Amino acid sequence: MTCCTMNAESVLALSATSHSSEEIVLSSHSIGDGLRQLDLSVPGVHCGACITSIEAALARLPFIKNARVNLTAKRVSCTYLETLDGRVVDPADILAAIANRGYQAHPFTPMTPENDNLKNQLLLAVGVSGFAAANIMLLSVSVWSGADAATRDMFHWISAMIAAPALIYAGRFFFSSAWNVLKHGRTNMDVPISLAVMLSYLVSLWETIHHGEHAWFDASVSLLFFLLIGRTLDHIMREKARAAINGLARLAPRGALVLSDDGSKRFVLVDEIAIGDQVAIAAGERVPVDGVVASGASEIDLSIVTGESNPVAVEPGDRVSSGAMNLTGSLVLRTTKTARNSLLAEIIALMEAAEGGRARYRRIADRAAALYSPVVHLLALASFFAWGFLGGDWKQAMLVAVAVLIITCPCALGLAVPVVQVVAAGELFRKGIMVKDGSALERLAEVDTVAFDKTGTLTMGRPRLVSIESGEKQSVAIAAAMAVHSRHPLSQALAYGVDTARQAVETVREIPGGGLEAQIGASTYRLGSGKFACGSDTEAAENAPFSEVVLSRDGVRLARFSFDDTLRPGAVEAIAQLAAAGVGAAILSGDRTPVVQNTARAVGIERALGSLTPKQKVEECQRLGTDGHQVLMVGDGINDAPALAAAKVSMAPASASDIGRQAADLVFFNERLDAVPQAISVARRAAQLIRQNFALAIGYNVLAVPIAIAGYATPLIAAVAMSTSSVIVVTNALRLNSFGGRSSTAEPSFSPEVKDA
Repeated sequence: MTCCTMNAESVLALSATSHSSEEIVLSSHSIGDGLRQLDLSVPGVHCGACITSIEAALARLPFIKNARVNLTAKRVSCTYLETLDGRVVDPADILAAIANRGYQAHPFTPMTPENDNLKNQLLLAVGVSGFAAANIMLLSVSVWSGADAATRDMFHWISAMIAAPALIYAGRFFFSSAWNVLKHGRTNMDVPISLAVMLSYLVSLWETIHHGEHAWFDASVSLLFFLLIGRTLDHIMREKARAAINGLARLAPRGALVLSDDGSKRFVLVDEIAIGDQVAIAAGERVPVDGVVASGASEIDLSIVTGESNPVAVEPGDRVSSGAMNLTGSLVLRTTKTARNSLLAEIIALMEAAEGGRARYRRIADRAAALYSPVVHLLALASFFAWGFLGGDWKQAMLVAVAVLIITCPCALGLAVPVVQVVAAGELFRKGIMVKDGSALERLAEVDTVAFDKTGTLTMGRPRLVSIESGEKQSVAIAAAMAVHSRHPLSQALAYGVDTARQAVETVREIPGGGLEAQIGASTYRLGSGKFACGSDTEAAENAPFSEVVLSRDGVRLARFSFDDTLRPGAVEAIAQLAAAGVGAAILSGDRTPVVQNTARAVGIERALGSLTPKQKVEECQRLGTDGHQVLMVGDGINDAPALAAAKVSMAPASASDIGRQAADLVFFNERLDAVPQAISVARRAAQLIRQNFALAIGYNVLAVPIAIAGYATPLIAAVAMSTSSVIVVTNALRLNSFGGRSSTAEPSFSPEVKDA
């Protein structure tokens, strides 16, 4: 269904009260160079047309430097001049410009309540209209069966009383939308819908009052029932994709303990932490803002930046990003950025910007609706005047006009897209793939390039010991015995990856940010990075295609253990299936470039980029889009969330982070990666059926409209014809269930067997 300028959600949402210029100025903040930033909440924003309308209105204001509408957050971000031509700019003009387009706006705050009830309201409206339609149909059967005049009139009055409250309650979604666009001199698909519903009811009421033989209350309510089904399905699909940014924002702690000059600690809200503050971060806490480690050593989870699950050791002088999790030791951080400018805020901004760009994608139904409304209005109006002036029977002219409106009512068009999407979503769910956004299927069908993250996507994120370089068997036994005492992923892979009797090691301590240390006799054994174990961090280790752990005795290396990641089942087959379907593949990863290239060779991907930041992943997706590619991004980490939002369409495994799953349009639950080509195949088939449905709907109108204009179709026949077209569209959509297939489940070989060097 098409979106409207001010639709039902904005009516149901809290009405924006008037705000003074002082209030609005207080809601904005200075960003330097004579500019201010203002964020506004606009509950009525729903689609690319809404975005274009608001941004065009704001662009006409001379003091606006930049305006961006975010569909997911339902927010407008404006950058404007503080002064223009010697006068102070009144930001209330921004709200006025938005209001002139038919949207209510008010200053945005993090605690702005969202309208979560629209889905329930739509479902209730579907139930009310369906219940009313069923009861009116039962009464109509008696009338059609030849009831006498008195009984017929009684049933018509009962039908009128059932239909009236149902139309008022269920039809408000269309009526309010139509009224608001008409007030602003525009039209949309809800205008002919509202006219058809209201006129058919009024004509039926006129016939009932004058003891007419026919009434069409069932047609009015049935129209709403079919249309509300399509709108509800569409809304549910859209709403599932709106939780990612809020979930990401929840990663930021509310505040932190800031150290004073006298050594005391005080709790400070994260927005009040200033550059240069000393912040204490205990193990198990997230880093609130970007900074440099001033004291302490620990291991931190940097998956928000790199996407890699392996902890990273930090010590004084190392930089740490906001959102990272401190795992082992206590740290004191000297802040280098405020919360507004930290990495976590940058990732959120990237996601909002990317979502705004994706929202400009014009859905098939939106494009069809652009032509539908004016054509229907002209046909109905021409029929009315032609029958009135040429035939002289204005009652018949009204019936013909109503029949034209009913027979052209976009039930089939409204169901053409959401029904196919729901059937496709069900087919994908049976394959272990969940679709969160219906428009994602349309975008997925156009994909010609798939960009994969590495760890957790192409691979399982579970290290596996692949080689041992050691001169003594006893060294391997000591290393395995020490590794048992740590929960580090590489230690666990080492402890259970060797088939060697372990040597008893009684005292092992884990050094935060370093590794494991044990005293055996007079010798000190260390297990960890080359820098920790031997006091050096060799270039060879950095350039190696594998992760490495070193065992040393008194600073002398005894053994080196290399680890690789386990390839996700079905990865090789998935890349081959994509290539056969004409879809290219690339890897965009935050892991080290040699490791990424090693994985690329294993799965058969030629283009592989490593050591990418979240921003660089977004830029690469945008570059591919600029080059004319339609990109599907498949990722799992928090660091992938901006790229998932920036790509044309996105997909994540169920094992992904909460933010990764929320940012993705599709989520696959099984471990096999061939879910990706399966999803593309179903999406392409769904796009085919959608085009067929539009062809059927248009063909129906081509055949039915002349009959209605000629006066051979009463409103009842028009309603039956309209319902028949909807049934045909639904039946055609169900053909998708016969399409499918399971790819091979053969397990590919990835890494070499563990061997001693």
